[in-house]
Amino acid sequence: MEFRTERDTLGEMKVPADKYWGAQTQRSKENFQIGTEKMPIEVTYAFAHLKKAAAIANSQLGKLPEEKKGVIVGACDEIIAGKWDEHFPLVVWQTGSGTQSNMNVNEVVARRGNELAGKEGLIHPNDDVNMSQSSNDTFPTAMHIAAYTEVEKLLKPALVQFKQTLEQKEKEYMDLIKIGRTHLQDATPLTLGQEISGWRMMIQRSSEMIEQSKQYMLSLAIGGTAVGTGINADPQFGDKVAEQLHKQTGYAFYSSPNKFHALTSHDELLYFHGALKALAADVMKIANDVRWLASGPRSGIGEISIPANEPGSSIMPGKVNPTQSEAITMVAVQVFGNDAAIGFAASQGNFELNVFKPVIIYNVLQSVRLLADGIRSFDEKCAAGLEANREVIQQLMERSLMLVTALNPHIGYEKAAEIAKLAHNKGLTLKEAAIETGYLTAEQYDEWIDPAKMVNL
Repeated sequence: MEFRTERDTLGEMKVPADKYWGAQTQRSKENFQIGTEKMPIEVTYAFAHLKKAAAIANSQLGKLPEEKKGVIVGACDEIIAGKWDEHFPLVVWQTGSGTQSNMNVNEVVARRGNELAGKEGLIHPNDDVNMSQSSNDTFPTAMHIAAYTEVEKLLKPALVQFKQTLEQKEKEYMDLIKIGRTHLQDATPLTLGQEISGWRMMIQRSSEMIEQSKQYMLSLAIGGTAVGTGINADPQFGDKVAEQLHKQTGYAFYSSPNKFHALTSHDELLYFHGALKALAADVMKIANDVRWLASGPRSGIGEISIPANEPGSSIMPGKVNPTQSEAITMVAVQVFGNDAAIGFAASQGNFELNVFKPVIIYNVLQSVRLLADGIRSFDEKCAAGLEANREVIQQLMERSLMLVTALNPHIGYEKAAEIAKLAHNKGLTLKEAAIETGYLTAEQYDEWIDPAKMVNL
């Protein structure tokens, strides 16, 4: 491998000749050989949007010459397009402010900008690309840009599609009466459509909570520089950058009115991730319901069938497992763990700066991606192919002792309980037991025990 020599304030560093990064990136690469978790590329793209917006703002404020602005913008556009992904090698486990990742972007933009200009040394990573900025305000700004963008791009479409699938199934099975279950025991009837409507409402409500909580991520730390005072930045800089980011992304970003809060606290991301955790809890519940209802096919509940996507066993021929439920519930477990990590990290840092930023955004973005991918997969490979086993549903409903609940208004709770116990102990049908007690006639039983009247359609 060929190398070139780069300099920073600590001295010289050998850098691979075919890479755009500079001395500070190389130092980080060598000093933090920890784990395999790379800084998410979405953070890099967010940084590129930010550096582009900063260059334009500095130019508008008369601080950055037009030529420099032009090549910085050009280099950032290439990064956003995914052209230089391999030039961002740093791991998550670095300085807690994300300084090295900020400098990685500064160095790549500067070197590529000089190539575009055809002038060696025109663009300096600190003086030009990082003008009016500090890692302490750029990294939290990039965190918000990246998280908000990924929700809009990945998670929101997955939730919309899943909700539509559940709405279709809800409508299809709204009149199909089945036995309800509480505490894993038989309960009074409802329809399969009503049961699915509960799932649909989980996704709808979680979506609403995500929509509400993500609004706080529109607030950006940019303009606060080192400690929130805005030293070395024009007072208008933060607002102008936010305005430009709005133009670039379509999202209504704004510069936080209190930069001291924006640098030292990540309560906004923690609050947002709480909504992701609620979504994870809901999809865990839905996936568990689906695999219980599809259990069997002959020794379980078997009220629904789900697609057979792959063989379920390497030894048992013909076995089919609820693998999509298993995958999405593992995703939920990971999101729960991420929420704990984010909560701890958000509570840390000292005085003017939280220094757990990289691990916070890594976990937030992982949760967004996993939930988006997992929900899309569960929707397409499982929920869309869910079908009711009408015969099984009918048999189980007719056998249920909890239909006796409808007798309470007519003969009272205690007599109704006596009928249910008699039927269970002697292996009778509910009707047979009711007649044997003498508490009601066969005609009265047929009139009062009507599942269609119990589901409140």
